[in-house]
Amino acid sequence: MRPMLIGAPVIEPVSLSEAKSWLREDASDEDQLIQALIVSARMTLEAYTRRFFITQSWRLVYDAWPRSVAAQSFLLIPFAPFLSIVAMRVYGVDGVGADIAASNYHAPASDEGARVSFLAAPPPPSRKVDGIEVDFTVGYGALANETPEPLRRAIMLLVAHWREKRGDDANDALPNAVMQLAAPFRRRRLA
Repeated sequence: MRPMLIGAPVIEPVSLSEAKSWLREDASDEDQLIQALIVSARMTLEAYTRRFFITQSWRLVYDAWPRSVAAQSFLLIPFAPFLSIVAMRVYGVDGVGADIAASNYHAPASDEGARVSFLAAPPPPSRKVDGIEVDFTVGYGALANETPEPLRRAIMLLVAHWREKRGDDANDALPNAVMQLAAPFRRRRLA
């Protein structure tokens, strides 16, 4: 399985004006820096929580169907919160992808990862490498205010921390207040 981002978020959970207000910054001298810190803070907290905050599109590429598809007729998508499958394609040796009809599987939205249940076994790919593509969307929503407020606050705290420290802090860990805000949303790794 190889994940690929195919549609990045079009907005951030925290706007530049919200961050500047939080930082008590009136000037525009550091707008580019603050905007970059917002993006970095979102991405850092997405990695920490193992959740995506704003709607974005991803693709999983497989050489062959995972064993769970053949054995139990389901495919796990470990991205959360899961919104929907956009498309599933199986490639032939000619390099042409054939779509799997949405009527052949069930993939309900979930606060966790997805469990795609197949009604009938999907066709195997004929192409040996990158024979299957699954496109899907994840995130809390397309609007900034759909991201849970504690995660938005964690982004602002992290932006403030990084702006103040500017790499001077020898401790690279997330500040305790940021971790406390994000902890209830953190997904645990399976053993």
